[in-house]
Amino acid sequence: MPKIYDLRSDTVTKPSSAMRKAMANAEVGDDVYFEDPTVNRLEAMAAERLGKEAALFVTSGSMGNLIPLFLLAGRGSEVLTHSESHIIQHEVGAMASIAGAIPIAISSPRGLLSAPVLEPLIKPKAYDLARTAVIEVENTIKGVCYPLKTLQDIKSLAEKYNLTIHMDGARLFNAAVATGIDVSHIAKNADTVSFCLSKGLGAPVGSMLCGTQEFIKKARSIRKMLGGGMRQAGILAAAGIYALEHNVGRLAEDHTHAKQIAQTLAKTEWAQLNVDDTETNIIFFSVPKLSGAKVASILSAKGILCSGSGSSVRLVTNLDLNSEDITAVCDIIASTEAKEFTL
Repeated sequence: MPKIYDLRSDTVTKPSSAMRKAMANAEVGDDVYFEDPTVNRLEAMAAERLGKEAALFVTSGSMGNLIPLFLLAGRGSEVLTHSESHIIQHEVGAMASIAGAIPIAISSPRGLLSAPVLEPLIKPKAYDLARTAVIEVENTIKGVCYPLKTLQDIKSLAEKYNLTIHMDGARLFNAAVATGIDVSHIAKNADTVSFCLSKGLGAPVGSMLCGTQEFIKKARSIRKMLGGGMRQAGILAAAGIYALEHNVGRLAEDHTHAKQIAQTLAKTEWAQLNVDDTETNIIFFSVPKLSGAKVASILSAKGILCSGSGSSVRLVTNLDLNSEDITAVCDIIASTEAKEFTL
């Protein structure tokens, strides 16, 4: 059996021994009574890092996106978002079925929205029209980072039309590390921001939702409504604190590893991709005439676990893969011949 290299996602990582120690030693209390000191510390840390007034520890990125859509848009209002966004593709229709909001799916290159693309889709105020309420941007989206100027222009557009912006920043720290722009300067261009602790940052569970004090107070109630009120959650929050203190800077390693894999794929006779789209830790490629699932199956048999959907294959580097692992993955890719991908 070949060694297995798991590149399905950066969610597959296991807590390090140091992170587990931090969890075991966490001081805890009942967070529903605001009495868990470790949760309180994590929330204060997240708000400070993003330059927001307050933050809320939530169970998942899906919950971190659903709460602001519930509060900022609500029933019968429209949310402008990219057609490839997570809130449309991978959150089980919660925006419509629970928040009651209407997703307006927009196609644009590389997953990036822009003010010129968005403005014609903003509804005029009329009694018979749904209200355009929220613009949702995802940063990164498919591993691609939003240019800061694009976010600033979208923010100006939202202010012009009195709209709010939610940023799904599941991999926001990847964007900050890749662009060299402080995470607070990116977050400044959204009213609310969520980010995941359990992806590239390596915590076992949890996301943060950041915004104003007033918004977070309301968000806490919606979290309870959705079943997300946790008790001695400091055990989990301690992992988040460790992740923010130790695992942000090292994201650059994942980005370097992803670029190495993308460059290796580009040299083969069978993989099609744009290497420049590998800006962070995610690589997408395709093989002519084969489904992504079939390609993923072939690579999995060689020890490279990846995800295939439609015609695309996705590989995601993560902190459980070191430079030796990445070299081995590249060697497997380089030694794989085009004839192995024939129908």
